[in-house]
Amino acid sequence: MNASHFIVARDDLKQSKFIETALPESRDLPEEGVLVKVERFAFTANNITYAMAGDQLKYWHLFPAPQGFGIIPVWGFGDVIVSRHPNIAEGERLFGYFPMATHLVIEAADVSKRGLRDAAPHRQVAAPVYNVYSRVGGDPAFAGRQGDYQALLRPLFMLSFLVDDFLAENQFFGASSAILSSASSKTAFGLAHLLHTQRQPVRVIGLTSAGNMEFVRSLGCYDEVVSYDAVSSMPADRTAVFIDMAGSGKLRGDLHRHLRDRLTYSMRVGLTHMDAARDEPDLPGAKPIWFFAPDQIRKRAKEWGPGGIESRFGNAWGGFVPMLDRCITVTESHGPAALEQVYRDTLNGRVAPDQGHILSLAE
Repeated sequence: MNASHFIVARDDLKQSKFIETALPESRDLPEEGVLVKVERFAFTANNITYAMAGDQLKYWHLFPAPQGFGIIPVWGFGDVIVSRHPNIAEGERLFGYFPMATHLVIEAADVSKRGLRDAAPHRQVAAPVYNVYSRVGGDPAFAGRQGDYQALLRPLFMLSFLVDDFLAENQFFGASSAILSSASSKTAFGLAHLLHTQRQPVRVIGLTSAGNMEFVRSLGCYDEVVSYDAVSSMPADRTAVFIDMAGSGKLRGDLHRHLRDRLTYSMRVGLTHMDAARDEPDLPGAKPIWFFAPDQIRKRAKEWGPGGIESRFGNAWGGFVPMLDRCITVTESHGPAALEQVYRDTLNGRVAPDQGHILSLAE
């Protein structure tokens, strides 16, 4: 039997293809290794960010591909079909970081009742959070539509949660408002939900395309919604932090020049625009700074102690999930052709903000 992989050219994401590799026999698995069949996974604009930051943040190292190509990581579910580990049974369901592929070999380590870690040497270059798999068999929070929400939004909402925590910890750098670009994106409206429900009186402002204005307003978590072409018409006397989910160099420049010194902090989070790498020199206002979530995780893990992040995040997630039934329509697609179509639509910004795609390479 063979495994199928969807790979993309690392220097040109528009180039993609499928390749096949031979599945290992049980005897060829690493000691205490497991072979996992990738059952289903989510694909969102955040996965494009993973690809665009693949070299910088080591995502391309997680799932090796032929020279010049990469495998985009995705969040989803897999079933153990072969196990050489005495405490991992065949048939177990895992939730975590998978390749866009049909199978994955995991070198299981730190196995507990709740999860395990992939100890493969090539995976240790990225943040540890990307190597952890939860054992979710029988957990209703990871089954059915609730499981789809977990794959689509839990990793993104963790980023929303950490950005919210960072901004609150720093008292919003003295600003009275928070401006979010790509306001219709799932990470952005997760953050907007947290800001709106927990951080009043900070005013939450969403920037979006004209075509997404109605959707963003319908979310109910933005105090103000502004189209990209109207940025220069916003009041220039407000103090603001900018959370850049889109990565558009032009938008970032326009906002910096408009608010100037009233922009007290400029955070770069996402990379869904192709011109994301081009920054104007000497922009007025705060210098754009990348937010690196694992740093905030490490900081809070030390300060909050064992289970501190998980319990606080769990409470935040519980408050967010009811919003999803009314604002997200989940679409399931199977097979290589459907996967490639969703990939290209996402890469080219053609996915409606109320759509959530769950994919599988299996027909």
